[in-house]
Amino acid sequence: MTFLERLRALAWFLLAAAWFLFSDLAATRAASGFNAGDLEEPLYRILLLFLLIVGYWAMSRVGQRRMESGQATALIARPGWGGEFALGAALGWAGVLACVLPAALIGGLVITAFTNAHQYFVAFLDLIALAAGTLAIEIVFRGYPFLRLVEAMGSGLGAFFMAVVYAIWRTHAAPTTTASVLVSFFLGLVLAIAVLRTRALWVSWGFHFAWIATMSMLFGLPVSGSMSYSPLIVTNAKGPAWITGGLQGPEGSAFAVLVSFLLLFWMVRVTGDLKHKYGFAAIVPAGIPVDLNAASRAQHEAAMGETAPQQPLLVQILPAQPAAPTAGSEPAPEQQPLSEVPPSTSEPQ
Repeated sequence: MTFLERLRALAWFLLAAAWFLFSDLAATRAASGFNAGDLEEPLYRILLLFLLIVGYWAMSRVGQRRMESGQATALIARPGWGGEFALGAALGWAGVLACVLPAALIGGLVITAFTNAHQYFVAFLDLIALAAGTLAIEIVFRGYPFLRLVEAMGSGLGAFFMAVVYAIWRTHAAPTTTASVLVSFFLGLVLAIAVLRTRALWVSWGFHFAWIATMSMLFGLPVSGSMSYSPLIVTNAKGPAWITGGLQGPEGSAFAVLVSFLLLFWMVRVTGDLKHKYGFAAIVPAGIPVDLNAASRAQHEAAMGETAPQQPLLVQILPAQPAAPTAGSEPAPEQQPLSEVPPSTSEPQ
């Protein structure tokens, strides 16, 4: 890409980042204005997701006219997307299990469960909010803005920069540790690798959703120091902080740093087939039409002279045998050979 094209892609990235900030503020105010109680959080996430999809779709139509909207936003409705989501979810679930298992075996987990009907209703709403919220975050950090940043900076530098921004955004709201920041950074790289290798958000969304849902709603543990999603189970991990993560939850442990780093290689491995199928950038038509035979035709005309176009030959095809007479029709008079025609008896005057 030329320098101007990279600068243009960077401008679209900055515009997309500004749209995220505006959409987040608008969705927050709209959801709080309804005073919906338990419905406020899922309503906020759904509104945010709607604004992001509409805004980035409109930007792709204006700024990336030569691309399909799905290619420009990484939201491609293609066959097998559910399987891609399940693949990412399986890897995310396995990663959380690897982080929690040392704390369960070494220190122990104290679990408190809530079983009243209202808690089940809140858990259902939290699941909806989690699905919409993780997809919205993937659209922001691995969707349209990320792809424009990759165009401006390249795949490697763009993925690194976005992983740094993701780690800062994910850990800024609560007291953090070095381990939790490193885990967020490695997770940002893992999710970026998933998008770059599959050219879609389904694997990264499945991983992100399963990582948070397993840690918070299945095990009842904090996610980046937050207990936003645990209406049914609350778990207290016993043991040293380098194993349990302390107030940060499993993401603040040394095991989580190791697991998140190893997930980089596992993501590359499990997405091998998808990269072979989808991982190459789409060829965008551009330029001007080219006549590949122009040079050879010019050579021929220079050597042989310009030839006038020939009229096509007309060939009349007659039946091989005369048509048989039909019933009731008179037979055609039989022609005599020229050699048997009698000479004329009249003399010239």
